[in-house]
Amino acid sequence: MIEIIEDAETWRRAISKFPARDFYHTWEYHSISKAEGELPVLLYYEEENRAIGLPFIKRSIPNSEWFDLTSVYGYAGPLSYNIGSDFDNTAFHKALLNFLREENIVSVFSRLNAYIPYQNEILRGIGKVETLGPMVSIDLTKDLEEQRRNYSKTTKRYVNRLRRLCNVVKSSSREDIAKFIELYYGTMDRVDARAGYYFEEDYFYRFLESKEFQTDLMFAQLKETGELICGALMIKTNDIVQYHLSGTQREYLPLTPLRILIDEARIEASQEGRRHFNLGGGLGSQEDSLFYFKSSFSKNIQDFSIWKYVVNAKVYKDLCDSKRAEISEGTSLEESNFFPLYRLSSA
Repeated sequence: MIEIIEDAETWRRAISKFPARDFYHTWEYHSISKAEGELPVLLYYEEENRAIGLPFIKRSIPNSEWFDLTSVYGYAGPLSYNIGSDFDNTAFHKALLNFLREENIVSVFSRLNAYIPYQNEILRGIGKVETLGPMVSIDLTKDLEEQRRNYSKTTKRYVNRLRRLCNVVKSSSREDIAKFIELYYGTMDRVDARAGYYFEEDYFYRFLESKEFQTDLMFAQLKETGELICGALMIKTNDIVQYHLSGTQREYLPLTPLRILIDEARIEASQEGRRHFNLGGGLGSQEDSLFYFKSSFSKNIQDFSIWKYVVNAKVYKDLCDSKRAEISEGTSLEESNFFPLYRLSSA
């Protein structure tokens, strides 16, 4: 049987059973991430001495009795206890399918997490797992000097210069959070980011207030003037560190001060005994300039994968057919890799 968990305390107790988990799996992050009318849900499954947890955002499909499940922004996917590479997921698949049908779920989507073991084994044969592109991480189990040897010559040179010019400071004051928001919004304006990247101001404050994961708000501060020229949110959960968001003041872009924040974060995380520092990939999972910037810190590359599962093929097709009548001319459902297709925007 699949148990559906919606309240914070039960969710926290459930995922505490899973030794490998990330902040993307927490109730707090789901609560921060959900839009109005959406519901954070954790699907919990037990089989003998094994357990699986699947966190989602549940959304109603407008003008229908149907729903779908999607993952938060970031890297989520299934958590597991006492499951290995030889896991037979037949019983889990059957229980999941029965549950989703009973709940009128049309489709399921999740971004997966390369640092959580056995996600592919759990999802084998259930819908489709697709690899979208590479992402970069720093292996924190290596000693600090070995980590630094994997930096490109350019990154070593910039970090050395930045160490002379800047201090790295941490803060959780409301004044400094407001400064970070200003830097972040300015960066989003500069890169012409999609509306979905303009998080509400409360989003940032709740990160610093969370008790379910540790958020380090780090700034590069000019030694000469005390000015904060770059900020980043580094999120720590167990042995995983995630570079989440950052912003840089326009006039200091040539310095790339984010480099010193990444350098400082990997040193601290190594000293704390953590194992993985994920920098992520390029925009839209492409091997673009952002990806090459990140790969200048490490040669450790993982695949970023997503999971797509159509539960009710007939309803899915009907919803897509209705969408064709809504979207503007020149927008093709057939050519899009978007999932689920019936939520494709014509904008």
